Amino acid sequence: MATTAAAPGFQALPELTGSRFLGTWQLDGVALAAVLLLGAAYGYGVRRKLASGERWPLWRVAAFYVFGLGTLVFATMSALAVYDRVLFWPAAVQNILLDLFAPLGLALGDPIGLAAPGSRLRRAFSSRPVRVLTYPLISSVLVLVSELTIYFTPYFPHALADGSVRQLMHLQLLLTGCLFVLPMLSRQELLPRWCSHPVRAILVFLDGLFDSVPGIVVMTSGTLVAGDWYRAHPRTWGPSVKGDQMLGGGLMLTLAEVVGLPFLLLVFMEWWRAEREKTAALDAALDREAALSAPATPRTAAPTVPAPGTASSAPPPVAAEPPTMTRPWWETDEGEVGMRMRNQR
Repeated sequence: MATTAAAPGFQALPELTGSRFLGTWQLDGVALAAVLLLGAAYGYGVRRKLASGERWPLWRVAAFYVFGLGTLVFATMSALAVYDRVLFWPAAVQNILLDLFAPLGLALGDPIGLAAPGSRLRRAFSSRPVRVLTYPLISSVLVLVSELTIYFTPYFPHALADGSVRQLMHLQLLLTGCLFVLPMLSRQELLPRWCSHPVRAILVFLDGLFDSVPGIVVMTSGTLVAGDWYRAHPRTWGPSVKGDQMLGGGLMLTLAEVVGLPFLLLVFMEWWRAEREKTAALDAALDREAALSAPATPRTAAPTVPAPGTASSAPPPVAAEPPTMTRPWWETDEGEVGMRMRNQR
């Protein structure tokens, strides 16, 4: 793998300490433009939804902006982006945030639910190519292949040397992550009918196993990821190149497992919500059916008063037996408890 000449200033970076990690930032114009565009489009969708008289959960807005777009900003403009060409582990964390965490935050905002029925976004997700890419298991394999291709081909070293290639890599990670997460958490029917919520839970569990593979492979690989690049940019501080890769692989594995459990819990919550809505709809349908099939209550005729001096030929009115549905349960129960209740009375 060919080495690339170091850009000026790489070796002048100070040691990455805890305070520097929190206080070091850089502006990424492309990422900032993407964040502003996505934020404006989502805000427009929420405003249009509210103007039409519909409600939109505030927690979804917060998830989209704070968890989704906030993760994009942190991954591309924080110390992770400043030190990713000097240390491997910041680049590894950066890629996991773009591949797993940011798509989860964006999906919780349910941007597809804000789109109009005939909008370009709805048509795009209904198109055949997107249906194929978001098909269960295919999208999981795409995420896995995307990460392995980045780390075990010349793709990653070229991204370290060329800013435009690095932007393309970030976009690839974000899109492949969204292909799996968005259909799983969206309330729109974007998956095949057989992909019920129990099946989705199984797929999310399997995806969690897939997501752990890159971290394990990076940790156990005898070949250093972009080793020539990092050896060409020596440091007087921090771990060795090999130790840096071990640390990066461990963080990849840890973060993949950390995001896996909340993702699975969110799928179970959507499953519970869908079952509750089905139960409510069934109860409403049964109530309507009972109201339509109930017999009309006959009007009670006014009693006729015989004329003075004449005998009434009509038999005296007999009190009607109360309907079975209004009688106490023990009067109709044929079990032992009902019989005892009747005997006591």
